[in-house]
Amino acid sequence: MVSPLSERDGRISVDGERAVLHFERRLPFPVEAVWAAITDPAQRRLWFGETAIDPREGGSIDMVADGPPLPPERKRMTGRILVWDPPHVLEHEWKQPIVEDGVVRYELVPDRDGTLLRFSHTGLGPRIAGGFRGGTHAYLDRLEAHLAGETLPDWTVRRLEIIESEKP
Repeated sequence: MVSPLSERDGRISVDGERAVLHFERRLPFPVEAVWAAITDPAQRRLWFGETAIDPREGGSIDMVADGPPLPPERKRMTGRILVWDPPHVLEHEWKQPIVEDGVVRYELVPDRDGTLLRFSHTGLGPRIAGGFRGGTHAYLDRLEAHLAGETLPDWTVRRLEIIESEKP
C-alpha cells in the first residue's frame, strides 16, 4: 500500500507491519552545502537540534530534536552510522524510546545547479510513520530555510499547518 501524497510532501509505503517514509526534495544549493547542513553538528543544531556525530562508517550519531513537546529523553535519538559516503550518502540507525528502531537515509544527488535530496525512514510502524510524516516535512522545510539563510519556520506551527492542509 502506498499513500497518495507526493514525494516532496512525504509518501508512506507499507509492507505488512512496517512502513517507509519517503521524501524527495530539489534544493537549489550545491551538494556540498546540503551535506554540511545535514552532517556538521553546528549547522544541524540550527535546523534540527543538538547533534553529535562521529563522522565515519561505524561511528555514532546522537541527536535531541528541537520542536516536539516531549522531555529530552523521549526526543533523544541514537544510532550507529551505517553508510558514510561524503558528500552523497549518510545512513544511520534511528533508536528512539517512542518508536520502533529504524534506519534513516539521506541521499544527495547533483541536479543541474542544485541537489536532489532523497530522504527515507524505514522500519516504522504504519501508524507511527503517519505521525512522523508531518514532523519530518517540517524539519525538511527548516533545512531548506537554513540553507537559504531565511528565518526558520517554527517546527510545531509548521507541523500543524501540514496536518491541517491534508484534512478534507
